[in-house]
Amino acid sequence: MATLQVELVAVERKIWSGEARMVIARTTEGELGVLPGHAPLLGQLAEGGVVTIRTESGDDVIVAAHGGFLSVTERGVSILAETAEISTEIDVERAREALRRAEEAGEDDADSLDAARRAQSRLRAAGESA
Repeated sequence: MATLQVELVAVERKIWSGEARMVIARTTEGELGVLPGHAPLLGQLAEGGVVTIRTESGDDVIVAAHGGFLSVTERGVSILAETAEISTEIDVERAREALRRAEEAGEDDADSLDAARRAQSRLRAAGESA
């Protein structure tokens, strides 16, 4: 089966790199699935989104990704996120607390809305309801 070379990098570190069968990401234009041979494109990641990388072995790497871009070329997929966290590294209780604090601050505050989206993304990536 054909594969894609995938690189997922956040500002602070490389999150994941390797061969994958498929990448699913939410962009500002909607959810996007990328398979080998996909047409080249550049998309902006939706705020508070989740990226799923289906590896060569069939396992899923699920990442909470906030802000950034996804680039598809003939060489593969590059995901450059402002912040990103693999689901297995997410502290669910901490994410729930961050969401609670952001919701208490109200939707009128842009920073609180941004914090709420990040917390919701982390909870979704960890398989929890937001």
